[in-house]
Amino acid sequence: MIQVGDIVAVIDESIVGKVLSVTKDEVLIETEDGFDISFFIHEVVKIESTDLIVPSYEEVHKNLQQKETFKKKPKRPLIKPKPKDIPAMEVDLHIDKLVKSRKGMTNYDMITLQLDTAKRQLDFAIRKRIPRVVFIHGVGQGVLKEELKYLFGRYENIRISDGDYKRYGLGAMEVYIVQNPR
Repeated sequence: MIQVGDIVAVIDESIVGKVLSVTKDEVLIETEDGFDISFFIHEVVKIESTDLIVPSYEEVHKNLQQKETFKKKPKRPLIKPKPKDIPAMEVDLHIDKLVKSRKGMTNYDMITLQLDTAKRQLDFAIRKRIPRVVFIHGVGQGVLKEELKYLFGRYENIRISDGDYKRYGLGAMEVYIVQNPR
């Protein structure tokens, strides 16, 4: 039973005070800071010993700063694979690789099919975050190579270079897709 003059603590709050008045449902307490606050009687608990010490915010903060567990741990270095370690996606644009027979196809039909294939594969690589794509266009007269340069020039965040000469000769183009543009 809580009576006038008792020292009480508020449940779920860090408030301690002396009881000034008690009604049927409420208790009026004077906090240690000198404020009068009213609480429901079921929200307070009588403290038997007045030896309860409630630390201030500054004391708690100072103690936490001194604890070793709150010191920052050193960051682990992130190990990223080198771009050369990831194999490049290869797209062979030779017309014989794209259709079973080119019978009845005009030069315009063939280059349109090759460019559509190149665009579709590049869009796929961008969606799947594949960093490098090699387009094998062959040597020929250079029409497809120039059309590919024009097509790739419309994309942002890609870099174009000649393919590996040892592997593809002069008939390939390598596209680097920049994953994190700034």
